[in-house]
Amino acid sequence: MEARPVSREKRDSYANVFAPARELYADSNKEQRERTLRHRTLSTTNALIFESSDRQSTLQPKVRRRLSGDDSADQPRKFLVNVEQTLKALLESEDTDDNMQITIEDMGPKVLNLGTANSMGLKRFEVRGTYMLSNLLQELTLAKDFGRRYILLDERRLNENPVDRLARLIRGTFWDGLTRRIDASMLDVICRDPKNRSKDQAPRIYVPPTETHIYDYYVKACAKRPELGIRVEYLPEKITDEFVRDINHKPGLLALAMEEYTTEAGETDLRGVPFVVPGGRFNELYGWDSYFESLGLIVDGRVDLAKGMVTNFIFEIKHYGKILNANRSYYLCRSQPPFLTDMLLQIYQKTQHEDDAVSFLLAGLEAAIKEYETVWTCAPRLDPVTGLSRYRPGGLGIPPETEASHFTHLLEPFAKKHGMSMDDFVEAYNHQEVSEPELDSYFLHDRAVRESGHDTSYRLEHVCADLATTDLNALLYKYERDIAHIIKTHAKDSYKYNGQTHTSSTWERKAKLRKQAIDMYMWDESMGLYYDYDCAKRQRSDYESATAFWMLWAGAASPKQAAQMVDKALPMLEELGGLVAGTKRSRGTISLSRPNRQWDYPFGWAPHQILAWGGLQRYGYEEEAKRLVYRWLYTMTKSFVDFNGVVVEKYDVTSTTAPHKVVAEYGNQGGDIKGVAREGFGWVNASFSVGLTYCDTHMRRGLGTVTPPHLFYQGLINDPTTLNALGPQLQVDLEALTVQDPRTVVVTADADTVAAKTGA
Repeated sequence: MEARPVSREKRDSYANVFAPARELYADSNKEQRERTLRHRTLSTTNALIFESSDRQSTLQPKVRRRLSGDDSADQPRKFLVNVEQTLKALLESEDTDDNMQITIEDMGPKVLNLGTANSMGLKRFEVRGTYMLSNLLQELTLAKDFGRRYILLDERRLNENPVDRLARLIRGTFWDGLTRRIDASMLDVICRDPKNRSKDQAPRIYVPPTETHIYDYYVKACAKRPELGIRVEYLPEKITDEFVRDINHKPGLLALAMEEYTTEAGETDLRGVPFVVPGGRFNELYGWDSYFESLGLIVDGRVDLAKGMVTNFIFEIKHYGKILNANRSYYLCRSQPPFLTDMLLQIYQKTQHEDDAVSFLLAGLEAAIKEYETVWTCAPRLDPVTGLSRYRPGGLGIPPETEASHFTHLLEPFAKKHGMSMDDFVEAYNHQEVSEPELDSYFLHDRAVRESGHDTSYRLEHVCADLATTDLNALLYKYERDIAHIIKTHAKDSYKYNGQTHTSSTWERKAKLRKQAIDMYMWDESMGLYYDYDCAKRQRSDYESATAFWMLWAGAASPKQAAQMVDKALPMLEELGGLVAGTKRSRGTISLSRPNRQWDYPFGWAPHQILAWGGLQRYGYEEEAKRLVYRWLYTMTKSFVDFNGVVVEKYDVTSTTAPHKVVAEYGNQGGDIKGVAREGFGWVNASFSVGLTYCDTHMRRGLGTVTPPHLFYQGLINDPTTLNALGPQLQVDLEALTVQDPRTVVVTADADTVAAKTGA
């Protein structure tokens, strides 16, 4: 029997139900709310009329004739909800720990009655369970934000498949919540810096000396907002370590690219090129965060934002000499892991039909070559002996962007030694009025750790500036191959830059030499793993890091090396919730005097997951890649379902109950939500969007029911094809998991080898 086509009206109704909150609840959206009502069964005429006599629109039931209060069997329930009253009742009943969230840790009855719209609220229906109640809290919080007193709430927004809901929120809400421009439209938002601990709290914008039109724009824009107290200043032509140190007492935002546009009045004006921030306390354009965010943006159809971030990076390289750690003045001396060439190629793939696609690609190429030559392959970052590169930024003194007490334990003995207060010693040390070589060495490595993006980790502590790291050299190998490809494919194999002609063969030779050095100094055949190389001690590190898989992503491994990594290294780093940053053995013993570091075991990070997925897929290890994808997305989905829609910066990938709860020196950005998550966290949002592109229907179904990885794969082991694909590399011990999670089902029979190790 042929299926009947779904009517346009029904499709429109479905789309309206899952519209972003800004469309569904905004006062300007009266028309769409009325369309939603057309599917009611109370009356063929308008039973509910939206009236707005003031800014707070209300729902006013106007009964034309009495009909049954029963809901139609073939229509989803709709609830007529008094926002303020229901929100109050919900929190009083369910939020037993008073944190404005409804989670599995709350001890309430986990049930609330709502009145159905068809019965004018007389017929009650029970909303049950943590997930539906937390979704209700989120919807009510958003409706309140938009000034709604009453809403017509479709049940489908409460029991929506969590995979669909999270993907929808990322695509339709979170990216917009994280988008910034440095212009008059959001000066109050973008100039705010929660990391600023200086006595001078006046917000500032620093502008390159050649960008007079940008300077003039900001002066005028800030004059129109005197209450913000924003000061606009030029930077000097030459930026030195001393200059950066001396403006740390008056930190500010660094200007980014602007574009001309025509206003509604027909006038030409400037506006900031948009970009996405990570979220939480990180309210600026970050280096490597932006790459991963761009991958998610591209998947979610926001290529414009990804392209905007590349435009801003080109501006940074031109005016600040590098892609900055972030665009604040205290970051002027350091960069972050370089991903520009792959960003260019990813964007070009999606925009090659546009007229300016090649010119945009070549503008990025010029910036990438400049960055490669003047930042990463020259002193002080280049090690001349090995030809490998290190994170080794400039800078003087103590990084000012950290929490106030971050270095107290380190500095107190030195302040006592000099008979100074802490503040006086910091001032004297920063200006080299006291000499402490031990501190000089400490902060040299500390700045390098921050440039690496992996701040902090016992892998890098006290040695980072001397380490040729696997991650950085994998990225530079990728740069070399990408630049060769762009020159050959889009510049007729001849590209002039800085008085030199570059050809693809020139850059292929660079890549070949780097691979030889990587194999010589970093590859360990017996362990099947790449390790960092200590250029001071002239020996390989023994820290087992997930960054080794960046070599697969970059294509720097041979097929044999990739196979060894899958056989030997992957089992060491694969955990319940995905790839762990480093092994427990490498991290070492944790104690009060040696606390957890956030880039060590047991924590997992989105960048490590995304690059490992891509690397495994590149070498044909599709099942291994999909397995890691399932683990990570399960971790995210479980936290999202059980803890009020939370999406955080990092996860404990060994936790079976609350993976978003992280005990480390910086806590966990994105977890302290009130009522509703509004932006998630940049690269974690991206990891979910990218991860879903690896998922087949079965994986999505498993994630939608929050099926733990070990149960998901045990459900597949009777399939010989799947059994072979899973193989012996699933080394997570199920017995250990059983101690933590009584729900674990241990499968015996012939598949005991796999069943005991199907990940947990």
